[in-house]
Amino acid sequence: MKRIAIARLAIFLGLMPNLSWAQPDFYRGKLIMLIQDSTPGGVGQLRTQALIPVLQKHIPDEPRIVMQFMPGAGGRTAANHLYNNAPRDGLTIGRVSSGLVTSAILGLPGVQYDINKLIYLGSGHNEVNNVFFSRSQLGLDNLNKLKAATGLRIGGQSVGHSNYVIARLFAWLLDLKEPRFVVGFSGAEMDVALLQGELDSRANSAETVVQRTPQFINERLMNFHGVAEIPHGYRYKHPAFSDLPALHTFGKTDKEKRVLEMFAAFGRFSQAFVLPPGTPNDRVKTLKDAFRKSWKDPEFHESWKKMTRADPSPLMPEELEELVKNIPRDPEDVKLYNRIAGAEPLPKR
Repeated sequence: MKRIAIARLAIFLGLMPNLSWAQPDFYRGKLIMLIQDSTPGGVGQLRTQALIPVLQKHIPDEPRIVMQFMPGAGGRTAANHLYNNAPRDGLTIGRVSSGLVTSAILGLPGVQYDINKLIYLGSGHNEVNNVFFSRSQLGLDNLNKLKAATGLRIGGQSVGHSNYVIARLFAWLLDLKEPRFVVGFSGAEMDVALLQGELDSRANSAETVVQRTPQFINERLMNFHGVAEIPHGYRYKHPAFSDLPALHTFGKTDKEKRVLEMFAAFGRFSQAFVLPPGTPNDRVKTLKDAFRKSWKDPEFHESWKKMTRADPSPLMPEELEELVKNIPRDPEDVKLYNRIAGAEPLPKR
């Protein structure tokens, strides 16, 4: 009877692949691969580097953590790998950007993953302001003058880039007359093009304006017209932006408000960390606990600020999961958002 009971238990455990038992020394001497959906360099890598030593400290037995860069297709290359090919043993973590959720919800080609089945570990950054501005030589120093202008040349990195989408949202909600969107610039090239009169306006991160082009403010080279608050109510602390109207206040209809809600959710999903579905439960718990402790650790906050010259704004694992769950997904809203984010003329309001 004893042998029969043991045999039945073995069969039962074999039929329960997701059942896992705690292994307190699992991470001893192990290597964790942290896959980034971007190229080396840039603020994304700095943010991850700010986290790694702190995260390593909070994982039992302090395994070594190394980065692997896997750029491509707006983050879809890394996301597809994490979902379909990465080991599901708790030794592979993805560091993903907003492209993970935007590509899936907007129905972009090449998505081979389900955002509802990924395991979310939280994010170090979910607050940002983006400002829309024009060169002061145009004399558009209030919204009425801006709305009266025709054919403004508005710069962008590429169709679908976040700054491009923000500029398109401003142009749409402010009813700008016949705006012309000019893409193919890097962020720094756009700033030069503005100063040389090759462009009339653009959108950019408030933080980047203050840090990279302070002369835009100090020498009054640009007129600032509005700010996209992500999330609503967050405002970057600088007097140049304190009185600007918020983008979401221009949304009047329910459909416009849902599109803006979608945009804000995409913007909040930044510098997020995920595990492949099917990762053993005990290792999920271990890593979620480690990330929670890391997001609250003063050492992480100090390191982030030193690396990026900005404060982190963490989301706990449960908060990030809830954010993804609540992103609007109505097909008509998605269709409208895709028109705004695309290259065709802006839709009528």
